[in-house]
Amino acid sequence: MKILAIESSCDETAVAIMEARNGEFSVLSNVVFSQIDIHQKYGG
Repeated sequence: MKILAIESSCDETAVAIMEARNGEFSVLSNVVFSQIDIHQKYGG
């Protein structure tokens, strides 16, 4: 079974694709988009 996980907050969004086989999980892909570079310019 493949699982799509999505997380979103005010300054980050993350997506992961996992696979479950025989009771074991493995991460196939994990991507995070962050606005930290934009916020650092203005001190926070």
